[in-house]
Amino acid sequence: MKARKTMLRGVATALGAGALAWLTVGGGVSPAPAQVPPATMAVVAEEGPGYAIEDFAYPNADKILTDRGITLKRGDGHIELADCAGATDLLEVWSRANDKICFRVTGTTGYLTLEIPAVFAVRGNSFATQVDMTTGTEEKTFDVSRNAWTPVGESADDQGRDFMLMEIRTSR
Repeated sequence: MKARKTMLRGVATALGAGALAWLTVGGGVSPAPAQVPPATMAVVAEEGPGYAIEDFAYPNADKILTDRGITLKRGDGHIELADCAGATDLLEVWSRANDKICFRVTGTTGYLTLEIPAVFAVRGNSFATQVDMTTGTEEKTFDVSRNAWTPVGESADDQGRDFMLMEIRTSR
């Protein structure tokens, strides 16, 4: 009998503790108004998390334009400006305005829109590459040979006109 009373007392204690927790957490008993700053709670509840929207803009493009005179616009992140020294399997773009500019290609495909004036040659890497160029209102696309020099722009133009490199596309 004594064991039964002890067990009933334990069950009653547990039920009482559970009911008290339910009332406190479940909203049956409200905390005093001074304990909860209503303005803070309202602001957090009304604001949602911000949205991350990818615009595919090239990172640090303004600094690169200032430092190197190259306008890098948009891309998928698989064609990156690279240091020409010591790296292998790079695309090399030759321009009378900027000398040699190198790009590293990652992934199976890539694209980058940019503006590099007076481009006359591109040395391909292990990727199939096409470059789009403009002169005045005329647009031309050149297929770049893998791991070899390809004349583009003025060096491939009968009139020797300046061409602006506008886009690079690559694939494996």
